[in-house]
Amino acid sequence: MGPVPELYILHESIRNVYFHVPMWFTMLTLYLISVIYSIKYLNGGKMEHDTMAVEAVNTGIVFCFFGLLTGMQWANITWGEPWPNDPKLNGSAIATLMYLAYLVLRNALEEEQKRAKISAVYNIFAFPIMVVLLYILPKLTDSLHPGSGGNSTFGDLDMDNNMRPVFYTAVIGWILTGVWVLTLRFRLRLLENKANKIQ
Repeated sequence: MGPVPELYILHESIRNVYFHVPMWFTMLTLYLISVIYSIKYLNGGKMEHDTMAVEAVNTGIVFCFFGLLTGMQWANITWGEPWPNDPKLNGSAIATLMYLAYLVLRNALEEEQKRAKISAVYNIFAFPIMVVLLYILPKLTDSLHPGSGGNSTFGDLDMDNNMRPVFYTAVIGWILTGVWVLTLRFRLRLLENKANKIQ
């Protein structure tokens, strides 16, 4: 509810930065955790590492959809349509499809070890491609997003000292929430696996 700068086009919609941007940071953190555990699985073969990797993607994809929805609402207000032809938006769509394909791939394979190995390799390749699609390619081309294609970043012009503490707190809070949800999903999956082995 604090004050925000009076900016052309953005106006009060700049408050969405407290939600939209932290969703992507949380997704990125969860996907990074997934890659780390995929590498751990390939090194040690522990099924708990594979479980952590897949649950990190399952949780991350939820934050990905939240990021897309908040972004579409913001785009509709500021740019006049929910999905303008923008490199960052198109890259986020491709990255989302890549991680949905990861989940489809896992469900398509029956044998547990084979599924874990193929998924881990896919995951390790998908992560850097996602980073390129979301953060590198948009900076090389014209983009509506701040910090891309010659546009200034929010930190340069738009965010003032009233917004920064709220924004950084929101980023940390959403990331911690995402990791907490991940740990809950991971522990629940471990309990389900133990119950299935007992039966």
